[in-house]
Amino acid sequence: MLSSLNHKFLNIGFFLNILLHGSSNKGNRNIPCALTSIHRKITLNLSIGAYLDDSITIVLDNRDLLSGICGANDGNLKVIEGSLGGRIAARGNEIRLEGANDDGIRRFRTLMDNLIALVKEGENPSPEYVLALTGAGDPAGTPVEEEAFIHIPNGFGRVYPKSKNQAAYIRGMRNSGISFGIGPAGTGKTYLAVALALSLVLSKKMRKLVLTRPVVEAGESLGFLPGDLAQKINPYLRPLYDAMESLVPYEIIHRMEENRTIEIAPLAYMRGRSLNDCMVILDEAQNTTKEQMKMFLTRIGQGARAVVTGDITQIDLPRRNDSGLLNAISILSGVEGLHFSYLHTADVVRNPLVKKIIQAYEIFHSEKSHLEKSQHEISHDDVEMTGKNNGV
Repeated sequence: MLSSLNHKFLNIGFFLNILLHGSSNKGNRNIPCALTSIHRKITLNLSIGAYLDDSITIVLDNRDLLSGICGANDGNLKVIEGSLGGRIAARGNEIRLEGANDDGIRRFRTLMDNLIALVKEGENPSPEYVLALTGAGDPAGTPVEEEAFIHIPNGFGRVYPKSKNQAAYIRGMRNSGISFGIGPAGTGKTYLAVALALSLVLSKKMRKLVLTRPVVEAGESLGFLPGDLAQKINPYLRPLYDAMESLVPYEIIHRMEENRTIEIAPLAYMRGRSLNDCMVILDEAQNTTKEQMKMFLTRIGQGARAVVTGDITQIDLPRRNDSGLLNAISILSGVEGLHFSYLHTADVVRNPLVKKIIQAYEIFHSEKSHLEKSQHEISHDDVEMTGKNNGV
């Protein structure tokens, strides 16, 4: 009996030592992380000397802050709970996480830091935003780094990548003079490029935004279009305006047009220009010719950045091999200072149906290509057999 009691007290002493001083190889786990107050509790089972529950409690300044973090109907908390694998409860001005492991506790602290800072700036994080922060929305489960988020002054909210490839695309645009975003429809190529461009121009880091696109019709002729040059090119640049209008109020776009911080430049009219201290977006680049692509890339001047977006599965040129984007990929992929981001079907965020449609087309074309290859091989074998039978 005495031996059993000594064993219990030794176990209790061991866990109290961890609680007070921290593990020797992990350091003190009670260091607060930019939060108002953090309490870490380990509940001991005195009969066996093992801890049953590992929890962390965050005390916030006020209930309004808590409301912003929790989201509508506690939607944000449900996302966090599903990602970290613990149980979350909010009461008064406190948020408590229970039953999470060490990694969950660490991720919870970092996540709360980000959400508290965001709410204090006057924004309301959505469940989709929290999903990106936790990495639960990415097929690889990789959390998105804070620097991959885009803040647009006077915009409708922060823009954030919803996959690892989108995050790499944003980093490439930030860190490279010329970036290529290549992928199927709905992967956010144009949307993220426009978001970053507006962020740079509205924060006065770039002088102006230049939008350009090849004037190639998708399978049908629109005939003569009335109006001045801007009105003629407007139907082709409508997707870029749609992206801008979903990011900032129309009044801001109108004001930028009036003071010429947004410029519409048809690709055919770019020759001879030198674009300095501006953000240039070439959209639908798969429909440029080889000569047009080379001409565009050599327009980029001092202090300017360019983003080239395109979908190589939707080339509307008479001959696919004439695409300037395909040609640029093969020639420039090894050039230092250029960045190529490849987005895939898994990165489609436009609509779940769009992802299914793209997957169906990919399967169809893959099976068709395989069938044609098999038929070609059979035909080649037949020719060889006929030659042998004829003594050739």
